[in-house]
Amino acid sequence: MQSLSIGWVGKVIRNVSLCMTLAMVVSSAKADESLPRYEVPNTIVHTLPSAQSHRLYQVWVDLPVSYASTNKKYPVLFVVDADYSFPLIHSIRNRLGAGGQNIEEFVLVGLSYAAGDSSAESRSRDFTPTNVLQHPRRPDQYQASHYGEAEAYRDYVEGQVFPLIADKYRVDMSRRYFVGHSYGGLFGAFVLLTKPEMFQTYILSSPSLQYDDHVIKRYEEVYAKTHRDLTARVLLYDGEFEAIKKAPRYNKTFDMVQDAREFTLSLKERKYPHLSVENFVIPDEDHLSVYPSMISRALLRVLPGTGPYTGG
Repeated sequence: MQSLSIGWVGKVIRNVSLCMTLAMVVSSAKADESLPRYEVPNTIVHTLPSAQSHRLYQVWVDLPVSYASTNKKYPVLFVVDADYSFPLIHSIRNRLGAGGQNIEEFVLVGLSYAAGDSSAESRSRDFTPTNVLQHPRRPDQYQASHYGEAEAYRDYVEGQVFPLIADKYRVDMSRRYFVGHSYGGLFGAFVLLTKPEMFQTYILSSPSLQYDDHVIKRYEEVYAKTHRDLTARVLLYDGEFEAIKKAPRYNKTFDMVQDAREFTLSLKERKYPHLSVENFVIPDEDHLSVYPSMISRALLRVLPGTGPYTGG
């Protein structure tokens, strides 16, 4: 185990498709290896290869400040696209959370991309449920070399990551939360409809429900044919500009706002007794800008603190 080094993150984050930089000032394009590196406090890195694919992944764990001084078990938040989301959520929890007053303290678990893969290759393969490359007339936006291994990645998280976290840390594994954006949100929807018990709450940010001609609709239909209940809380978020309009910042190809609304409606129409599903559109945000605003709102909603809320 080791602390999460921003130097290590820096080598990977250059490949991240989401446009976000860490809150650091870098004085030159190449880091000086002779200087000490900044480490994200209270973090641990586990190297955990997939037993099925033999790909090398890392699991990043961020402990709340109160962890060392209590014996309580904490809820645990699992996030994909960890290069981007992990340091961001770490900072939001520590700042906005106000020591548990605004947001309940939780253990944060970041799931890295596969070693040696670009972010685009790793997430295209691991987060998508079907292999779109098999289609003779696949759309031009599918440029990665592999797709369709979401089932294997889901089983890796359940079969290897969950036991690691449960064994090493004081966590309440009955309170597991998932956060994913874009393809990560699509992956969350896939898990919801194939093994919903993996997480109690699914936070799906701008999920790519349009993937492979809206194949997620078929998963929803298959689930509904064989189940009378779906026990989960689901929150879907999109930015205002992820709808299609002829104006700057709006989407030009996929109406992700409408896709999320239709997915929400489909789930609600099933009248599952133990399903809660909510759909939100955040003003003045697009696909790249929505995540920080989304996660702040979502954490306040699903993990409310002891209160009363303080704005600083």
